[in-house]
Amino acid sequence: MFAIHYYKMTPRTIFKTFAAFLALLLVIAAPLAGAQIKVVGDGGPGPVKAQHLTAEMVSVSPTIAPGGTLQAGLLITLEEHWHVYWVNAGDSGEPPKITWTLPAGITAGPMQFPIPSRLPLGPLMDFGYEDTVAFPVQLTAAKSVKPGPIHLDAQVNWLVCREVCIPGKAHLGLNLTVAANAPASAEPVGALGEALTLLPRPLPPSMKFSVMGGKTDFVVTLITGDTETDAEFYPFDQDQIANAADQTVEPVPDGIRLRIRRSEDLKTLPAQLHGLIRLSDHQAYDVTAPVVAGEVPAPSGTIPAGQAASPVTTLTAIGLAFLGGIILNLMPCVFPVLFLKGLALVQSSGEDRSRLRSHGLVYTLGILVSFWAIVAALLILRAGGNQAGWGFQLQSPTFIAVLAAGLFFFALSLAGQFDLGLSLTSVGGELAQKQGYTGSFFTGVLATIVATPCTAPLMGAAIGFALAQPAGITFAVFTALGLGLAVPYLLLSFNPAWMRLLPRPGAWMETLKQFTSIFLFGTAIWLAWVYGNLYSGGSASAAGVDHLTKLLWCFLILAIAGWALGKWPARWSSAIAALVLAAIAIAIPLYQPKDTTLVWQPYSQQMLDSARAAGHPVFIDFTAAWCLSCQVNERIVLKSSDVQKQFADRKVTLLKADWTQYDPEITKQLAAVNRSGVPTYVIYPANTSAAADVLPELLTKDIVLDALKKDAQ
Repeated sequence: MFAIHYYKMTPRTIFKTFAAFLALLLVIAAPLAGAQIKVVGDGGPGPVKAQHLTAEMVSVSPTIAPGGTLQAGLLITLEEHWHVYWVNAGDSGEPPKITWTLPAGITAGPMQFPIPSRLPLGPLMDFGYEDTVAFPVQLTAAKSVKPGPIHLDAQVNWLVCREVCIPGKAHLGLNLTVAANAPASAEPVGALGEALTLLPRPLPPSMKFSVMGGKTDFVVTLITGDTETDAEFYPFDQDQIANAADQTVEPVPDGIRLRIRRSEDLKTLPAQLHGLIRLSDHQAYDVTAPVVAGEVPAPSGTIPAGQAASPVTTLTAIGLAFLGGIILNLMPCVFPVLFLKGLALVQSSGEDRSRLRSHGLVYTLGILVSFWAIVAALLILRAGGNQAGWGFQLQSPTFIAVLAAGLFFFALSLAGQFDLGLSLTSVGGELAQKQGYTGSFFTGVLATIVATPCTAPLMGAAIGFALAQPAGITFAVFTALGLGLAVPYLLLSFNPAWMRLLPRPGAWMETLKQFTSIFLFGTAIWLAWVYGNLYSGGSASAAGVDHLTKLLWCFLILAIAGWALGKWPARWSSAIAALVLAAIAIAIPLYQPKDTTLVWQPYSQQMLDSARAAGHPVFIDFTAAWCLSCQVNERIVLKSSDVQKQFADRKVTLLKADWTQYDPEITKQLAAVNRSGVPTYVIYPANTSAAADVLPELLTKDIVLDALKKDAQ
């Protein structure tokens, strides 16, 4: 009996069930309609011609001795691009079958299957054979078989497929002679001989095969004693692995390791995994091992299928991280904090030189300790089998809430609503003299915290490389990034003479400090938008969140208007400025521009594969609500009319990989292009054999248009 539980079925399961049902329907419906499948052949060995293939029975010798064995087989020659199936057909299909009618004393062993190939079909994957394939069968004669001619009758069934599948039947057979003087064995030749050399071998005692089963992957390890560079795994049982998913090769000493995605239909781990592991076109082993539950973190050197290894070296990554850290100071999320430290230097320019240097070193220490804490958290997550990248803490609503509240509270103090004592940034006052070092340390911590939403140029490649390396290299790269972030202030503190270029302390500093609070209020509003996205499922309700953000910007501009009235009371100029600002503020939430931008579809591996199979170029925007650089790139570049027109004209499939909340599929795809954070922009050309094109973190219209011209032909 068959029972289909629709509430548990995935789209892939439904497709596979439908494909199997359709194949079965092709076999049984034709006789019912009076159009029975034509049986070719008259019981002889053939060859016989059927639709899209030729079939025949072959043997290595015309004679068999009583008590002896003989190698025979089914030989199929296929038309170009048509295929038949392995014992496990993959996502759809059925393997060939032979039903024997044998004389007394003759037995036939099971039909054997040589090493198969992966045969992609859109988003699915079949396992089978193209061109020519032979399926060996061993015949055995009992000692009591009388000498003389015998006939072996074979009814053969198959399913031959390309874009469509056609069932076929043949009536074949073998005419043999039982002879006492028949050769004990004959050397197999031709296609049958080749097929016998391509049968999977039992695993030698000197080799070891093991399986670790995790939440999403099987990790299979084969120790051969030699260096292996390539492998594929074919399960004998259906619905255990995601057949179409890439199998990632990971180097191990004296062998090879494969990371294989579990089937979506596999709810619990099987007791064992039985399959064929293929090392080359002529070498494969029949392997079985119990499945041990656990996670195996991806080590350095992992090479996703179809991707080249990263050209970044350790020294290059350290250099890129250091330069990226310096540039990070200019990002809008970091610059206000650096500016406040600059004010501190101006106000404390009369202090002892050694004290200024100490402040610079303590500030640097605060940054480094913060970066080391982030690296430790990343390594702990990686050891637990999870993947995370730069800015991962901004996926926590609790962290966002605390950070937004702290920045808003600090901004109110800068605006003059109350005096916080400014101990956090050591900007003047007696309290700063007493707690200045503590203030410098936590200013470094604050600089690191507000830097995590941003990715500066050069950072992406360095961090992507670092997170795939051993812990020591990861710490070295992130330390270089932290030093780059700290170096501008550190250089000023060690070179007091440079501070002569800065303005002298005065009343202007208080006004400038209040002006700086505008940027921190803006940051707090942006964090509120991120917070709303986290609780609304990312971009699923982005329109509502955007409306809320417009209202919050209205509040900000009204606050600026109120500040103008308070700064210059009883003046017509301030009243007019306040009225203009208030009108602008109210217009922002009321104005609803017509949206002419193209539709972005949510990223999935299936959407990517389907678009590429259909011959469409694909542009993936790896983004997150908490990534400020992402929002700038989207509004200034990706939504510009020139870029939108090229997307439409070149029929580019647009996918948005929203990483606001942790998504293992998006994290894995980032790793596949040697990145671990956002923003990341990737173009997959229409030519499926072409490599992915990874664009810079900071986009311009020319960068995107040139890439589209090159990749979206």
